Amino acid sequence: MQFRLKYFIIIIASINIGCKQVYSPPVISSPSSYLVVEGVINSGSGATIINLSYTVNLASKVSLTPVSNAMVSVQSEQNATYPLTAIGNGKYYTSNLNLNSSQKYRLVIIAPNNKNYYSDYVPVLNSPPIDSVYYNFANNNMVISSVTHDPTNTVQYYRWDYNETWIIHSNYFSYFKTNGDTVLARNLINDNVYQCWTSDTSTTILLNSTSKLKQAILTNNIITAIPQNSEKLSHRYSILINQYALTGDAYNFWTNLKTNTEKLGSIFDAQPTQLHGNIHSLADPTEPVIGYVSVGGVATKRVFIDNQQLPNFVFYRGIVGCVIDTFLYRYTPPGGKVVVNQVDEYINYNKGALYPGYTPLLPFELPGGPILGYSASTPNCSDCTLRGTNVQPAFWK
Repeated sequence: MQFRLKYFIIIIASINIGCKQVYSPPVISSPSSYLVVEGVINSGSGATIINLSYTVNLASKVSLTPVSNAMVSVQSEQNATYPLTAIGNGKYYTSNLNLNSSQKYRLVIIAPNNKNYYSDYVPVLNSPPIDSVYYNFANNNMVISSVTHDPTNTVQYYRWDYNETWIIHSNYFSYFKTNGDTVLARNLINDNVYQCWTSDTSTTILLNSTSKLKQAILTNNIITAIPQNSEKLSHRYSILINQYALTGDAYNFWTNLKTNTEKLGSIFDAQPTQLHGNIHSLADPTEPVIGYVSVGGVATKRVFIDNQQLPNFVFYRGIVGCVIDTFLYRYTPPGGKVVVNQVDEYINYNKGALYPGYTPLLPFELPGGPILGYSASTPNCSDCTLRGTNVQPAFWK
């Protein structure tokens, strides 16, 4: 999830007869931008990915400004340093830190402008395991929930995010393809464009706490809700849930961020509050820096759900508006005299195929005769790689 610095403005506009002027408040066009830090320092053997970006003003047409060429590292109280590697688009990566749980750690960032940023030293707080993940149905949605508990009552505050992956199918099966000049038989083992996998990540902030419960157990923690007729559930669906343990201060930060980004829309909603993270500029302690760095082991659990498991399943009917056409090598339009090669016009894109071009499905031929043309459909209806990948993920089973 990407943070954005939001400005909340009330504008009183006056209208003068015969004259209108566009007014851009200074806060909208302000050139100021602030560092945004996203990520968790994984103290175990998993990956640590830190995302760095700058906020943009409301007048900008750019929605994301990743920070490239920064120097990012994890540092212990004893000055042990663990560098992260830039992997592009403002992301910095390392794995297998295996940090000492008895020490405190912080994140160190040297931005490309040579500004230094440090998070506070924070203790290692490992998440207890996710006990189970289950689903039920409510209001035509499949609701996925988790159960977790901490028998030591060390962890009272939690955050979750998730990655979901599901199978998609094209409306039609394509046995052929074009190299731009000629229609060829498709290699159905390595070039199957009927079944693909596509993925998405969570976009909301998921929080919960046991601090006010008699027992340190969360039994009905809702992760996400998927419409029962969603394409996600049409074949096979998988979700990987990540569970993070939070300190009280981290929980307050995420709660305020959730309020500021998800619960604003009317005068009756909670009003925006200033975010107080734990990352600071060395040169200017008053400079706003958005983000909160936590350190700890992450608990994960992946589940698979097949559509045959779902009661009252509503079948997904595919992309609406898809049709199959037939294109011939020799076609004479009604009332015309000029013979047209429709295969070149609609399929072979190097020979003048019409936008968006068509994907050949099956040959059109008379019994025992030559191929006269091909049935075809538009790529969005016959090529699933436009929406996903036909390479099966390594974790899929």
